[in-house]
Amino acid sequence: MAAVTRLVTLVDVQDDVADPRQMSVSALHEAVLEDGRRVLLLDDRGWTSAALTASWGEVPDGESRRDQLDTWAVTSVEDIEETARVVVGPDEPAEGRSQADAEADHWAHLADVLRQQGVVVDALELKRLPHDVVLSERLLARIGRGRGGTVPP
Repeated sequence: MAAVTRLVTLVDVQDDVADPRQMSVSALHEAVLEDGRRVLLLDDRGWTSAALTASWGEVPDGESRRDQLDTWAVTSVEDIEETARVVVGPDEPAEGRSQADAEADHWAHLADVLRQQGVVVDALELKRLPHDVVLSERLLARIGRGRGGTVPP
């Protein structure tokens, strides 16, 4: 059986939220094997965030004009990558458990998922692997980035 060479989290747009003030994404976490195959580790992760309301000054009737920000437009690739790494774990410890316990449980769980797929790997080995985050083209387009994270012309 091929060894695990890296971890990858694939992030994509969740289409069930059409409001530009809300950003909803899914995250699939996979292990990449040395022969190029991928093994799904977690498919139940993602997050939703909402833009804050911004005040843009006084309007003639004396009331503050407030506009809703487009969450997609004010979110960076780096913000999404950082959040993706957090949501795939390790999670915060349960009451009465330490952060070290939570981390050990997380990596042991992922090693067990791999073992069930015929891939034997040590939990500590998994923890040390590089972890890439890949954003879908749909997500990059939604936040105003072109291929490779560049702003389109």
